[in-house]
Order: sequence, then structure tokens, then C-alpha cells
Amino acid sequence: MVKENRLELRNGCNMSEYIEFEVEMMDDPVIMTITTNLVLAEDEIEYYPSSAEMAEGSAVAQIMAYVEGIQRLKIERNKLTVWRDPDLPWHHIVTDITAAIKDYFL
Repeated sequence: MVKENRLELRNGCNMSEYIEFEVEMMDDPVIMTITTNLVLAEDEIEYYPSSAEMAEGSAVAQIMAYVEGIQRLKIERNKLTVWRDPDLPWHHIVTDITAAIKDYFL
């Protein structure tokens, strides 16, 4: 019998104790996708063309509004598509995104 450690999340969902992220660069150097094992959006695809619109959007969009360097954002069930400010390096943005998601869900 395999016993899996599970956590109860803030939103009442259960999940594995590990939050996973898979980062994929696109052909366009200002676009990246981040896929996770968390549900970020329930049903609809969310699109935010600016940080101001993110700040007025869903809870996940609102936390992304505070990540420096995100210019646009699309949220699908378990995937973020991020458009960045080309003057900021990806590694800073990805670190901030993953930290914000972990802080929100745990």
C-alpha cells in the first residue's frame, strides 16, 4: 500500500505535498509558459493585457500583478503564459512567479 502525503490548500483542495513547475520557452523570447500541478483557473481561459487588468482579475491574476516584469498574462487550467518586459531577465520573473504561487496556495 502506498501512502501519499497530502496537504489541504487554502481553497479547500487537496494535493500532493509538492508543488511542481515546468517552464517552457517559446520561439518568441518574451513569451514563456509555466505549467504546474495546481489548478490556477477552473473553467474559462483568463487573459490580462496589462498589470492593471491583472490587479482587477482573479486571485491568481492579482498576485501576478505584483510580479515585476510581467506585461501580459494568460491563465488556463494549470498553465500560465507570460509575456515579459524584454529588459528584465526571465530567471528573476520565474523565481518571483513560483514564489508567489507557493505563498498563495500554501
